[in-house]
Amino acid sequence: MVNTRRATRGPLHFLMNTTTSSVTRRSFVKSTSTAAALAAVSPGVFGAASKRPLKSALIGTGGRGTGAANDHLQAAKELGVDLRLVMLGDVFEDRLERSIATLKSNAGVEISRGQCVLGFDGYKKVMDADVDIVLLTTPPNFRPVHLAAAVAAGKHVFVEKPVGVDPVGCRSVMATGKVAAEKKLSIVAGTQRRHEPGYLAVAKAVKEGAIGKIMGGTIHFCLGGGSIGKKPEGMSDADWLIRSWGGWAEMCGDHIVEQHVHSIDVMNWFLGGPPINCVSFGHRARRKNGNCYDFFSTDYEFPGGVHIHSMARQVTETWSRIGQFFRGDKGIADVTGLVYADRVYVGGADRKSPVDLGKWERTPTSYVREHMALIRSILDGNPINEAHTIAESSLTAVMGRISAYNGQMVTWEEMMTSSFRCSPNPDDFESGTVKLPAEEPTIPGKG
Repeated sequence: MVNTRRATRGPLHFLMNTTTSSVTRRSFVKSTSTAAALAAVSPGVFGAASKRPLKSALIGTGGRGTGAANDHLQAAKELGVDLRLVMLGDVFEDRLERSIATLKSNAGVEISRGQCVLGFDGYKKVMDADVDIVLLTTPPNFRPVHLAAAVAAGKHVFVEKPVGVDPVGCRSVMATGKVAAEKKLSIVAGTQRRHEPGYLAVAKAVKEGAIGKIMGGTIHFCLGGGSIGKKPEGMSDADWLIRSWGGWAEMCGDHIVEQHVHSIDVMNWFLGGPPINCVSFGHRARRKNGNCYDFFSTDYEFPGGVHIHSMARQVTETWSRIGQFFRGDKGIADVTGLVYADRVYVGGADRKSPVDLGKWERTPTSYVREHMALIRSILDGNPINEAHTIAESSLTAVMGRISAYNGQMVTWEEMMTSSFRCSPNPDDFESGTVKLPAEEPTIPGKG
């Protein structure tokens, strides 16, 4: 086995073992056919829904969480479904108040303070409540634990991406997905490209052989931003980690996991599963606080000697692109976009013979469409379960981060057997034993 120990210096400690058996991955055909079938139905057809009211709850009322709640409510409106957001949970009073005001202003939803729960263990009260759907939008560190609790309580789930920041967490989500399947519960993830008509059209064309066998490619998530400030005087370590979660690898997985997982998910989707290994490098030059890198460059190897170059960067005033490019033995597929597939080309490598991908609707957005798919699956009794695919993509991103941190080749087999779990973890937050990680970037090859 290759050496995957990272340097002893730095915020994270990666020690690999071989004690956990591997999990069978979901097939490409199954995962794409479900999404394609749902996307093929126009929004108007979704309106023929049951009159039974659905009740939803939101855990994590930050900007993305409140945005997800708005998308969820908009999806119900598109479908003509009676859905009521009846409960909010967070650890900060000010965020609850801001979310209540935003939801009232944007969606006309009236939520009283009495419908809210506060605290790191507040999610347990939500699971005990009379709700059908739980929206999980806390920092990624918490998602494996919250997802397991939701499924154990018999709730359908929308869970934001990524679903884990370490191998143990990602594999936990795979296991939870199996339980959800047995219970016939739906789990839809925040990888909205799998519900975006442009991406679905490209995926269909590639699957049908428009570019032949994929031989290689590149995926990008390069843009600005990423810095956090200094910890305010008097604020607890736990509160600061939540308020600045995007600056800590233990909380968000670093931006290769938290953000670039979108492009990594498309890579795995189009290649039919995760890579067999990767070699990565990265570091930081701009960030002053936290412990995340500024950039990652990763070579992912897939079966058959297929290599995909992954580029993730958060540095202001630099070249930006969010997209994916795949080269086949008969042509190329090139997609750029976030909410929409803004620029799409599928066809010959000379770009003079594009494939007709047909027309698709630009609205509602893919952020709304993923919630439409979730709601319709519940009312139709035809569960969608995206737990395994999002866990695989999250773990693929974690694999790239670990390789960059320790300077070694890392294999998928190691990711499926590693006992590594980030610290602090959700148990630490609930027990009040959180300590701020070291604010220094990991140096590869040391130790």
